[in-house]
Amino acid sequence: MAAWVWKMLPRTVRSLATSSENQLDQDCLRHQEAYGYFLPIQTRWQDNDQYGHVNNAVYYSYFDTVVNHYLIRYCGLNTNLLTSPTVGFFVTNQCTYHSPIGFPQVPVAALAVERVGHSSVHYRLALFPPKSTREPPAVDHRDLSDGFPVGHPKLAHFDALACATGSAVHVFVTPATGKPTGLPEDFRRGLLRLVRPAAP
Repeated sequence: MAAWVWKMLPRTVRSLATSSENQLDQDCLRHQEAYGYFLPIQTRWQDNDQYGHVNNAVYYSYFDTVVNHYLIRYCGLNTNLLTSPTVGFFVTNQCTYHSPIGFPQVPVAALAVERVGHSSVHYRLALFPPKSTREPPAVDHRDLSDGFPVGHPKLAHFDALACATGSAVHVFVTPATGKPTGLPEDFRRGLLRLVRPAAP
C-alpha cells in the first residue's frame, strides 16, 4: 500500500491493519520452520507450580539454556570469567505463552537469530511440546549434547505449533570494563548460520 494512502486511512483502520499483521507474524513464529536449531529440554518436578504445569518464569530458563548451549557448543563461547575475552548479558527478553506443558514432558527448545550487530545478538525462541502419544520422544545423549537442525526426523515427535514463543537480546562486553565489544569472527559465523526468515 502506498505511504500516502496509508496516511489517509482513519487511525482505527491503521491500528487494525497493524494488529492483524503483527498477529500473522506471531502465528508464523509458532512453526518449526522459523527456527534453525533445536535442543530437547528435560522438565523437572520442581518446574511445576501448584497448578500442575511449568511455571511461567521457568520458560525463561529453557530459553537461556538453548541460547547458551548453542553459543558454547557451536560458537566457542568461553564461560570462564577469568579467561574469556567476552561475556554476554541478556538486556531484554520476552515470552508469549500459548499452551501449558508440565513435568515429566520433554519439549524441544528452538532458536533462530534475527540479527547480529557489532556487539549484540537478537534471538527468536520457541518451545515445542511433545506430541500426545503413549511413547515420549526418544531423546538420547547425543540429542542433549548436540541438539539438531530444522528438518531433523526427530522433530516429527514434537507438535508443529509452539506452546511458547519469545525473543531475547544479548549484548557482549569485555569482562574487565563492562563495555560492549565486537564479536569475534568465528563467533559471528556460528550465529549467522541461524539467521532465518520469519515465515515458514
